[in-house]
Amino acid sequence: MALTGKLTKKMVENLGPGRHGDGGGLYLVVDPSGARRWIVRVVVKGQRNAKGAPLRTDFGLGGADVVTLHRARERALEYRRMAKQGLNPRFNAAREIPCFEEVARQVHIERMPTWKNAKHGAQWINTLRDYAFPKIGRMPIDSIGQPEVLMCLSPIWTEKHETARRLSQRIKIVLDVAKSKGFRSGENPVTAIHDAQVLPKVKAKPKHHKAMAWQDVPAFYADLSARNAMAAKALMFTCLTGSRTNEVLGMRWDEIGFDARLWTCPAERMKGGDPHRVPLTDEMLAIIEPLKELRSDYVFEGQRRHKPLSNMAMLMLLRRMQVEGVTVHGFRSTFRDWAAEVANVSREVAEMSLAHKVGSDVERAYARSDLLERRRALMEEWSGFVANGGKAVDQLS
Repeated sequence: MALTGKLTKKMVENLGPGRHGDGGGLYLVVDPSGARRWIVRVVVKGQRNAKGAPLRTDFGLGGADVVTLHRARERALEYRRMAKQGLNPRFNAAREIPCFEEVARQVHIERMPTWKNAKHGAQWINTLRDYAFPKIGRMPIDSIGQPEVLMCLSPIWTEKHETARRLSQRIKIVLDVAKSKGFRSGENPVTAIHDAQVLPKVKAKPKHHKAMAWQDVPAFYADLSARNAMAAKALMFTCLTGSRTNEVLGMRWDEIGFDARLWTCPAERMKGGDPHRVPLTDEMLAIIEPLKELRSDYVFEGQRRHKPLSNMAMLMLLRRMQVEGVTVHGFRSTFRDWAAEVANVSREVAEMSLAHKVGSDVERAYARSDLLERRRALMEEWSGFVANGGKAVDQLS
């Protein structure tokens, strides 16, 4: 006899956040993030909880992306039958060994709140989806050993080494979680492969963003200053602050303190995950203050109202200017070279100006200052050098 209930396949796929009953104690739980999972609530006959009330217990049946509606109903029915017989399903249900993909997707759901943004979370599961699921996704999690892990890693180990390295980390996490839940035992095969050096050593070539020589920046900046496009203004501001593209393009007016001459970029837009204060010079303020008249939510508004510039806008401007072999991110390296060769400031001041973390965790715990005033002096000198055609300005003390 077919199992039936209130929910349909389409409802399972489309229902919004909340707990949606199918009947017989089976519920579809949809999180605000969109993650979907099954739970069943049963009352165990003849058993009481610590307060003397009938023992009512919820059991997770797995994510709705891997456990079908029909399978969830079957499991719910099995649990209800045991409960009616006075058997607690927690100890008496036949334990099924989940497949690798089931565990991986559950780990992804559980770790969603820990990622800095949705993009990072998507990258985590997409790596497994592209390189692991096709080979080992449907295999029982307890049957995955070194040969199965190597099936995933070997084809991309040298050609896509960084991807393979991340893939190995993510497979290891999934297998570790499975072991903690009692689905596996013994050593993690990823660890064994690493310790035995089964895969060849790959010397990663560092990728550097192509940068403009600091001597050429004043002439380039003068060319930018003659342009009225919003992308030109954003690129001027990026050159002067040494900030990253997404930090500048996402800048809102409430992040700027004009009286304090300070821009505070919030943690969610910073690569390091900490808010970053940028001292604003006269030249920087001269770029952004006229833009207040646009009354946009964003300082550097794009073609759509109250939307920022495209993250490709500044790069495309460089191409139109026929500035070859240079990236927007490269201006951070340009500033860093100038700070070392011309300004001759300490490494800490230069690195903090770029929002880089300096020193060990212990050192940073004690060095609580972000050296704002020393960085302000450095940015004043850099702005003067860039905007005044490379002429010397007051030297740092």
